[in-house]
Amino acid sequence: MNTSVEHRKTLGRKDMVLFTVSAILLLDTLAAAASVGASAITWWILLGCIFLVPFALICAEMGCAYPEQGGIYAWVRDAYGRRWASRATWCYWVNTAVWVPAIYILFAGIYKQLFNPDLSLVGQIGIGIGLTWVAVFVNIITLNVGKWIPNLGAILKVVIFLAIIVGAIIYIQDHGMANPLTLETLTPDWSSSLQYIPAIIYGMLGFELVSAGSEEMKDPARDVPRSILISGLIIISLYILGTVAVLAALPAADINLVEGLMDTLNLFFGETAGGQALALTLGIAAMFTFFSNGVTWAMGCNRAAAEAANEGELPALFGIESKSRGTPIGAAVLMGIVSTLTLSLYGFMAGSNEDLFWSLFAFSAVIFLLPYQGMLLSFLKMRRIDPDHHRPYKIPGGMSVAKLLTYTCCVVLGLTIVLFVYTPGEGMQWPVLIGVVVTLIIGEMVIRVAETHKAGAAVEVAG
Repeated sequence: MNTSVEHRKTLGRKDMVLFTVSAILLLDTLAAAASVGASAITWWILLGCIFLVPFALICAEMGCAYPEQGGIYAWVRDAYGRRWASRATWCYWVNTAVWVPAIYILFAGIYKQLFNPDLSLVGQIGIGIGLTWVAVFVNIITLNVGKWIPNLGAILKVVIFLAIIVGAIIYIQDHGMANPLTLETLTPDWSSSLQYIPAIIYGMLGFELVSAGSEEMKDPARDVPRSILISGLIIISLYILGTVAVLAALPAADINLVEGLMDTLNLFFGETAGGQALALTLGIAAMFTFFSNGVTWAMGCNRAAAEAANEGELPALFGIESKSRGTPIGAAVLMGIVSTLTLSLYGFMAGSNEDLFWSLFAFSAVIFLLPYQGMLLSFLKMRRIDPDHHRPYKIPGGMSVAKLLTYTCCVVLGLTIVLFVYTPGEGMQWPVLIGVVVTLIIGEMVIRVAETHKAGAAVEVAG
């Protein structure tokens, strides 16, 4: 266990904006949302108002009021104690270990489209495993170097989104809309929307992630709320416009969750040799953004896990850090192992890359959403038990507004969890539910082992 590592102050406001955009703005979410049809646009606006805005405001207040290394772990610990913080951190960390393979399957799917149409699912799994360990390496180099992966990923995401939007404008002029936007089509249809609505909520989470590296920020009190505001505006605008663009090109029923992005780019730009080259370039850029997604989330979650381990709430292996760089070696390597095993196991059960992606995505998403309930309730409790604490940014309106925002977010997250586990028209998603239950049980065992070790160490010191 290492509690004396010096963390370098390397993250400025620009880095934090790009880090947050890299974490939240997901090209896979774009395809999943567009699969809903034209009503996805209404859902983005509605859920943006009732969830994204309140959630971002809460993250902004907590991030600048309690800028502690570990982020969500530290917030839940201060509000509800170490065991609940450990549970939240375990879910936060293991979700990323499962989600990283899903996002790298998207990488492999685009690689297959662009360069190797005959690549088997086994080959795509091999690519995913290789990328996982490259991400582990990036996690254990200094953040001053590693931050350029999410920074570049964020810039490329914005470029790709803008290219899709511009391409759609040109395409519509000659071909019209593949999915007409009318009052009827924009009206939400519960029967067809429920399967993919959770993906929209999932695509709004992550404003708290950068706070996991608070001790590596130059001025968190000043920069956290401003970076969240700027990144939030960029993210919701590009999601809405990007969804419209995909719906302009492809009928909603034909959108493939893995290959839909390249289908859209080829349709917009692939009619000429120059356009084909542009689509290829954007496809390669998209592959890099999938890689940067995994790196970005791993950076935040591994730091949260390392902080929990340094306080004795997770096994000491999670807390192994580089003495010279202060990076979470133990948590990163463990994530690589879990990601590899998960990708291999689910790969044997999946019939296609789309099935594999959705199985991993749904399973990891439920695990991912659970800690946010604790984080939101921690915000409310800290407002109540620590009212005089200095908050450089504070949501206006007092406790009544704080409660309204918190409970609204909690209800939305609760319904999202239900929809991942039970899909109307399809029934209970048993692989997802079983995976979640087993993961939570393993988490309890891991936490109890850490607590037993910590108690034994305390007895030895006292003796």
